[in-house]
Amino acid sequence: MENMEKFAKKIRLETLKMLLHRGFGHLGGAMSIVETLSVLYSIMDIDSKNPKKKDRDYLVLSKGHGGPSLYAALGLKGFFPLEELKTLNRNGTKFPSHPDRNLTPGVDVTTGSLGQGISLGAGIAIGLKRDNIDKNVYIILGDGELNEGQCWEAIQFISHFDLNNVTVFIDNNKKQLDGTTEEICKTFDFVEKFKSFGFDSVRVKGDSVEEIHREVIRKTKRPKAIVLDTIKGQGIKYFEELKSNHHIRFNDEMKEVLKQEIKKLEKEVC
Repeated sequence: MENMEKFAKKIRLETLKMLLHRGFGHLGGAMSIVETLSVLYSIMDIDSKNPKKKDRDYLVLSKGHGGPSLYAALGLKGFFPLEELKTLNRNGTKFPSHPDRNLTPGVDVTTGSLGQGISLGAGIAIGLKRDNIDKNVYIILGDGELNEGQCWEAIQFISHFDLNNVTVFIDNNKKQLDGTTEEICKTFDFVEKFKSFGFDSVRVKGDSVEEIHREVIRKTKRPKAIVLDTIKGQGIKYFEELKSNHHIRFNDEMKEVLKQEIKKLEKEVC
């Protein structure tokens, strides 16, 4: 667990560094999935020297606006030099606002049009089953993203075809682009909703690598749903408490907060 906790700090550090360098970006939703990415990129069967190998595990970041933390994880795993992250969101970059499989080594699926990623993940999962490849597909959804009907069609599909090689994570950070999920479209209980669709469904602390890891490796005969109880902007109190923290253009005060957090994390990961 100690290695995963340290890896999470490294992901958070590299994400903050690239966002500060750019001056704006999707900080809130990137921060809330850091611990999940730390666990997944500690256990997935992947190869930075052969990113396209067929018999690998797949990660689908359906909530594509979390891209910065995904890029940080991939860079730390050796898919490209970390220095390249400074080009985030710039013309000609390999690191656009939302992930693109044709641009970034290690990105398995192009995402960002919310609601579509889980359908693509379902397709990958059934393809692996039909090819008798015993690998896993991990799909990260946003709680606001689950307003989309297409998600629930894919969830029903995954359950109908007994795709137990699928693990769905729901980033339940209680906010979306323009408000709270409670205000915009009540989510009700995700654990019970996924159970009703035939999933093995649980809730964990979204900042606990121990709880996330325990549920990821737990064996089950059904598709799995892990509801992450998270906070948008997770790990940085200032941004956790910021009302509008989906996409942020940093003012001088925010830049100073980021610089202090970066210094703190740099000491902790030494």
